Amino acid sequence: MTDFSLLAALWFSAFTSATLLPGTSEAAFAAFLWQCPEAAFAAWLAAGSGNTLGSLTSYWLGRQLPERGQSKLSPRAVSLLQRYGAWLLLLARQPVAGDALPLAAGWLRLNAWECAAALAVGKFVRYALIWQGMGWLLQAA
Repeated sequence: MTDFSLLAALWFSAFTSATLLPGTSEAAFAAFLWQCPEAAFAAWLAAGSGNTLGSLTSYWLGRQLPERGQSKLSPRAVSLLQRYGAWLLLLARQPVAGDALPLAAGWLRLNAWECAAALAVGKFVRYALIWQGMGWLLQAA
């Protein structure tokens, strides 16, 4: 596979991993860095953008669900949403449980631009941390 093919596969893995579909983008990112450390920045951009767009797809799907009154939500959830709003999506970088947050944000009609910004920050930071960790591993090897 060429570097572009590997980057495209990494992007796709990151995209699907951010939806409700199962995925292992962290492992794919780490494996890419192990095989092609010279292309780390490109891999970081591919993984971060793919994962962000995957979460934005979940946000969009949530917007397609019928609106419901907040009376169905717990008072604690309403309080957290009122306090943190779209910035709760920084936690969408967490595997499994975080995948539902963008869907819920869309369902609650949170501001799309704020949601996109929070998602991007959280996703790119996660991959930067993995990149840093892989840098330490590669130096030790």
